[in-house]
Amino acid sequence: MATMMNISLPEAMREYVETQVTERTYSSTSEYFRALVREDQKRKAQERLEALLLEGLDSGQPIEVTPDLFERKRQDLRARHEKAKAR
Repeated sequence: MATMMNISLPEAMREYVETQVTERTYSSTSEYFRALVREDQKRKAQERLEALLLEGLDSGQPIEVTPDLFERKRQDLRARHEKAKAR
C-alpha cells in the first residue's frame, strides 16, 4: 500500500476526525480517510450512472421492454461472443 503525504487540518477539523474515528470504530485516521475516499468514489460512480441513464432517456424514441426483447438481446450477445471467439 502506498503512503501519501501528511495533511494539515485546523484544530476543529482534527478534533472532528478523531471523534469520527472513535465513535464510528475506525482503527485509525487512515482507515477513516480511506472510507471517505471510497464513499466519494461511489458517489461519483452513481453520478456517472445517472448521467448515462439520462443520456439514454434522451437518445431517441422509447421502446417497450419485454421478455422477448431481452431474449433477442441475449441471442445477439451470444452470437457476437461466438464470432469474437472464432477470430
